Amino acid sequence: MVKNKICAKGMLEKDFTQEDTWRIFRIMSEFVDGFEVLSNVGKAVSIFGSARTGRESRFYKQAEEIAYHIAREGYAVITGSGPGLMEAANKGARKAKGQSIGLNIHLPCEQRPNKYVDTALGFRYFFVRKVMFVKYAKAFVILPGGFGTLDEFFEAVTLIQTERINKFPVILFNRKYWKPLLGWLKKTVCGCGNIDREDLEIFITVDEPREVAQAIKKFYAVKPGGKG
Repeated sequence: MVKNKICAKGMLEKDFTQEDTWRIFRIMSEFVDGFEVLSNVGKAVSIFGSARTGRESRFYKQAEEIAYHIAREGYAVITGSGPGLMEAANKGARKAKGQSIGLNIHLPCEQRPNKYVDTALGFRYFFVRKVMFVKYAKAFVILPGGFGTLDEFFEAVTLIQTERINKFPVILFNRKYWKPLLGWLKKTVCGCGNIDREDLEIFITVDEPREVAQAIKKFYAVKPGGKG
């Protein structure tokens, strides 16, 4: 609901800060803050996964190990800053004495950056946050997760498929978890002609934590540079 106030002449006047035009400035400020902080980070890898995974889960331990090896290769680790597998990834990065970054999103149920985040940025708008994940990442690592994790996975492969960015490693971790989805993409989506078979080569799947860092290293050994 747009708030109103009484102007000097006694007439109702809409509160400018509630208008779409005002939101443009808020959006711009989030972009500026993100660019200023992350442009100095250097090469980084964005890691995604469920916020609901407990610390006792093997996925948590694997996420920590994945981030550890990535950080040891000289990459900063970027997560959504929340609990679960995001926390595990930030923990692994810190353990390796790497840069541990969290891009927090303001939600109705408040999410605070986990205790292993060294550099935190807060966002009101999902789309601004998603730009930051892509723009400063040399790779995406997709751990078992839900809608948010799937959203980031499909965002990356869509940008690569449509050549909005250059190809970079998109790595799905744990073949068993992703097998039903990949089977559906191959049999149904590709089978109906809605994607090409080559589109299924945009991403790879691995099962061992060390394989993630190795896959990233191999990609850039063959293809120096990175995304556009």
